[in-house]
Amino acid sequence: MNYINDYVEKNKERFLEELFGLIRIPSISSIQAHKPDMYKCAEYWRDMILQAGADKAELMETAGNPVVYGEKIIDPKLPTVMVYAHYDVMPVDPIELWKTEPFEPVIKDGKIWARGADDDKGQGFMHAKAFELMVKTNTLPCNVKFMIEGEEEIGSPSLGEWCAKNKEMLKADIILVSDTSMIARDIPSITVGLRGLSYWEVEVTGPDKDLHSGLFGGAVANPINVLAKMIADMQDENGRITIPGFYDDVIEASAKEREMLNKKPHCDEEYKKAINVKALKGEAGYTTTERTGIRPSFDVCGIWGGYTGEGAKTVLPSKAYAKISTRLVPNQDNVKISKLFKEHFEAIAPDYVKVVVTPLHGGQGYVCPIDLPAYKAAEKAYTDVFKKVPVPVRSGGSIPIISTFEEVLGIKSVLMGFGLEEDAIHSPNESYPVENFLNGIRTIPLFYKYFAELMV
Repeated sequence: MNYINDYVEKNKERFLEELFGLIRIPSISSIQAHKPDMYKCAEYWRDMILQAGADKAELMETAGNPVVYGEKIIDPKLPTVMVYAHYDVMPVDPIELWKTEPFEPVIKDGKIWARGADDDKGQGFMHAKAFELMVKTNTLPCNVKFMIEGEEEIGSPSLGEWCAKNKEMLKADIILVSDTSMIARDIPSITVGLRGLSYWEVEVTGPDKDLHSGLFGGAVANPINVLAKMIADMQDENGRITIPGFYDDVIEASAKEREMLNKKPHCDEEYKKAINVKALKGEAGYTTTERTGIRPSFDVCGIWGGYTGEGAKTVLPSKAYAKISTRLVPNQDNVKISKLFKEHFEAIAPDYVKVVVTPLHGGQGYVCPIDLPAYKAAEKAYTDVFKKVPVPVRSGGSIPIISTFEEVLGIKSVLMGFGLEEDAIHSPNESYPVENFLNGIRTIPLFYKYFAELMV
């Protein structure tokens, strides 16, 4: 492992500066005005893959943003690892809460502060540099393919079709992903489960125009009030989701599975302190770890309507809106759940409003067996670098395309994340510890080494 440490130590400043060049491109996939930035970011990735030693790398068009595909085939008889990452990032709003410029990375307190520092530019870029390390030190033990997309943060709407069209080109033995987290800086973990996702936008319409709240208030239903009540009714007093049929396909974890899951180091008091809340709220009868790992959830991601400007305006609004999501557990079908919610939410609308539910995106959950050669290789690699055996965990998050890979390409994924909960991905002041970035570059080559050995 000395050659790995030596190469990382010698090149770490360059690695960081190259990562900063990637981060400075505001590749926000959900905002159409950033379309040119998506191409600029994809081109940056292509150039980095080529400079690292790929035989070829190119931008490939999809129905949406381009995919960067690259490869280095050293021997067709050897195993092939497919690296997946995404170059798009979340919007930065509310911008006033950022302590630094979101697209001008800075290092402070041992962390990189910027949008995409962790999710997924920092974590994805580790693979480019680990690949470079193996090529330059002549230690690459198997074939490598890169698939870097630009739509993960909007549900990867174009990637499934692109994969189906390029199935032969994308043949591999495993898909390697770094877009998840570790339990703590000194406790490595491998994510073995992801929740699925369904996401909608809801529109509630009352009167055909905004009305004076004094002249009409009390006689005409306020769409914001109605929407708030409808949302509140989506969960009962025990935190269970009330959509008919919602739990039909949920597989209840056994007592043994729940016992194993709760071996993950966790402290509710520290958890509350980290996010500055006095108490936790969730489905009754389950621990915090279970609520975010093996149980579904229901959340309003945004809600708006009426007057929200400075000062007061006495208005009874015509419309109210919300963006709503559910996190789903494996075996729940996101398409079925999306249909159930739409039918239920529109059906319970009172006569004094009209409700329209528009599905936006979704994805299935995913489970990675711990007896896979790739899992065992990842376990050994983490152990070498962190001097601790990684803990298998189920994540509360979703990466919808991972289940699509298995369905369309027939390839399992192993999730080697190096982020931390404190990195605040999707939020203002996203960060990523420099040491985690460098440790990722140290760990990934060892995964290749052990994977190649196990696949012989």
